[in-house]
Amino acid sequence: MNSARTLATTARVLRQLRHDPRSIALMLLVPCLMLLLLRYVFDGSPQTFDGIGASLLGIFPLITMFLVTSIATLRERTSGTLERLLAMPLGKADLIAGYALAFGLLAVVQSALATGLALWLLGLDVTGSPWLLLLVALLDALLGTALGLFVSAFAASEFQAVQFMPAVIFPQLLLCGLFTPRDRMAPALEAVSDVLPMSYAVDGMNQVLHHTDITTDFVRDALVVAGCAVLVLALGAATLRRRTP
Repeated sequence: MNSARTLATTARVLRQLRHDPRSIALMLLVPCLMLLLLRYVFDGSPQTFDGIGASLLGIFPLITMFLVTSIATLRERTSGTLERLLAMPLGKADLIAGYALAFGLLAVVQSALATGLALWLLGLDVTGSPWLLLLVALLDALLGTALGLFVSAFAASEFQAVQFMPAVIFPQLLLCGLFTPRDRMAPALEAVSDVLPMSYAVDGMNQVLHHTDITTDFVRDALVVAGCAVLVLALGAATLRRRTP
């Protein structure tokens, strides 16, 4: 990897996104709007919002970053931009790292907006530090970015990229412990949930929700989510294709 080439790629992606207000709105505003809607769905039961709001604070950014990143990367490949870039002295790792850094910067803004809205405007009540909540939300958004970069290599169109969402995101959403504790699931499903990164994202949020200090379980959950993001980015660099057949 070359830091100058990586930063140049990051700057180019950010310039492109600046001219795409719909993608920016999807990344920055949709998670906030979903949290706002959720708050008033449970207007008569704020305890329910407190119980699931923290978990969804991490899930919503993961989903939106997955969608935007997968479609944006695929668009680069189908338009021929990716092939032209890789014909230059630019390695796959430089390209993936540049994309990850660009979308990661947006993930920071997205996570800060969603966390600030949930805590200070919607009244989400958590026992732990808001900074820990922000950290997990950011790691979830980065994981969504990594997953989007990875699956874009296997899609031939934007429609196919969206179709990966039921295969990659929905099973994790059902098994992450959002709807029922994972230890109450069938043993086979609990075993599957133990290897899904979203399960640890939800567990990390629940640790902040119920504990004032950093726990061993929280550190484990954060490291697992971060490790999965790095692993998926490496797989994305290994499977990156120059063009769509």
